[in-house]
Amino acid sequence: MNHSVAEIAQALAARFEGDGRLQIAKASEPAMAGPDDLALAMDPKYAAGLAQGAARAAVLWEGADWQAMGLKAAIFVARPRLAMSALTAKLDRGPGIAAGIHATAIVDPSAVLGPELAIGPYVIIGAGVKLGAGARIGAHASIGRGASIGETALIHPGVRIGHDSHIGARFIAQPGAVVGSDGFSFVTEEKSGVEEIRQTLGSREEIRAQKWQRIHSLGGVEIGDDVELGANVAIDRGTIRATRIGRGSKLDNLVHVGHNVEIGEDCLLCGQVGIAGSARIGDRVVMGGQCGVNDNIFVGDDVIAGGATKIFTNVPAGRVILGSPAVKMQTHVEIQKALRRLPRLAAAVALLQKSVSKGGGSD
Repeated sequence: MNHSVAEIAQALAARFEGDGRLQIAKASEPAMAGPDDLALAMDPKYAAGLAQGAARAAVLWEGADWQAMGLKAAIFVARPRLAMSALTAKLDRGPGIAAGIHATAIVDPSAVLGPELAIGPYVIIGAGVKLGAGARIGAHASIGRGASIGETALIHPGVRIGHDSHIGARFIAQPGAVVGSDGFSFVTEEKSGVEEIRQTLGSREEIRAQKWQRIHSLGGVEIGDDVELGANVAIDRGTIRATRIGRGSKLDNLVHVGHNVEIGEDCLLCGQVGIAGSARIGDRVVMGGQCGVNDNIFVGDDVIAGGATKIFTNVPAGRVILGSPAVKMQTHVEIQKALRRLPRLAAAVALLQKSVSKGGGSD
């Protein structure tokens, strides 16, 4: 489906100049743009690419001389990345799940289905499931007994929603995401080596054989409105109470959320973040890729953790942290500076030792 320049400008809440009726098929980088593409040159550093491509329309920065660039129309934006959000939403055609319920889908008779659904091939919907209006569910997805999902959800192929998971409106789950798998929770008849070490911080009286017994997961998962899960996200169900993810939070590919974890609102967890059981994460927390959070600790509101940060203790609200173990970012920078000085420091100490040794031998 094509869109006119004027329609796109309206979606971006931006002004345009030139031929607003010009039809656009898709967005493109400037150098690779064809005549029906909208070139994205929202910064002067991308302007040179327009001459290499064949775009007739572009999204430009305020004040750009679009006519000198040989364009027939231009849309002007002040905040490029924000404009990208509206632009991609306008041009996204979605996964193309056909309206209605596919003949191969298995839907339990007790399921309560809202109107205007699109349910793909081989989808399985269990007993007592509640689906809100406008949900789109891709092929081979499954939704377990007693689960509920709000309106206009988009569940991509291969997603697994476990039983008794309760999810809000406008939920998006990318392929392979799993909500409501059992928590990783086991116990030994006698105190295990792990329990002993946690108490003694390293010493062990005796090493003995131990066998693990499962602690079953009776809690579910509760997810607020406007939450998005990346590919292969794994969210464990709670042991007794539910694992919870607050409204508006976004989890990137391969994020793992352990049992009983509570994540606040509008958090952003990047790829391969792992949060151990019963940890609590405040609102608007950002964690870079491969961050790890210890079990049973609290990370306060508005904390920002750089990539690969390992968080072993509570973090107060608003702190910016980095490193393993996590420290204030400024402290981490100073530690790294000191580490770079270590070879020179070691060489200087060696010279001093040699000097002292020679001096001592002459007495």
